[in-house]
Amino acid sequence: MDILSTLLENATLVKILKLIAWILFIIFIIGFIRKILKKRIEDISIRYKAQKGVEIVGYVLIIFMILMAFTVDSFKDYTIIIGLFTAGITFTLQELILSIAGSFYIFFVRVYKPGDRIEINNITGDVIDIDSIYTTIMEIGEWVSSDNYSGRIVKISNAFVFKGPIKNYSMDFPFVWDELNILIAYGSDADLAKSIMMNSANELLCDYTEKSKAKWEEMVAHYYIENATIEPTIAMNLTDNWIQLNLRYITDYKRRRNTKHTLFQQIEQAISKTDGKVILASTTLQLLEIPPLNVNLKK
Repeated sequence: MDILSTLLENATLVKILKLIAWILFIIFIIGFIRKILKKRIEDISIRYKAQKGVEIVGYVLIIFMILMAFTVDSFKDYTIIIGLFTAGITFTLQELILSIAGSFYIFFVRVYKPGDRIEINNITGDVIDIDSIYTTIMEIGEWVSSDNYSGRIVKISNAFVFKGPIKNYSMDFPFVWDELNILIAYGSDADLAKSIMMNSANELLCDYTEKSKAKWEEMVAHYYIENATIEPTIAMNLTDNWIQLNLRYITDYKRRRNTKHTLFQQIEQAISKTDGKVILASTTLQLLEIPPLNVNLKK
């Protein structure tokens, strides 16, 4: 009891204990409010934002209480202590501090949000969660081709928003340009082949073209950016073995693989109906004639 009484007479210790108690109380309240919001709010997007808002407010309140605990009584007595303490904490927890600052930057500047497809720190995927420390991504690519999920969930520190470029596939312009190459043999009707490719692209991509035009006009009005060709275009290239027809088109960023598959299928079916006017090319091999050999056999 004497030891306990002595400890309780220490004003600094009592202040620290009160501070810890308040911090634990705030953390408990944050968790309690998050559970209530999860039960009461049905809309996933609104519920997510409300929970994150409560979490951020709670952390700000904790930081404010810590600062008040060290400065409310005597600012002069604690100036040096606070300076050294802050410097030590900043050096030790610089990655954590950058992550928390990154979470504020992400939310207020709207670098990306849950549901966006991004590439950050050489990792591409769909954002499925953003907390005060990490951004959680459902990874795409790696050992699977095209834009399919790999099945891995990746957590990336929010500090990376300050360390490198962030590629957002869907924030202001949810469309991407893609290309496919059709190779036809020399002697084929190139104009007919181009007509088939253009008709297939216009038929399949007309909805994407119309929707992307409106979005691109908003981009031009908002950013310093030149206008671009939204409609499908074809470029021809002559090689040693074949004529290469390059089709460039715009599509939804989540349907790039399916769009290319459907285009290839329609173009191949249309070319097969041209009665040999258009022939798909393949790698050719030229066999050189073997020079004659004179062999003399001596008995």
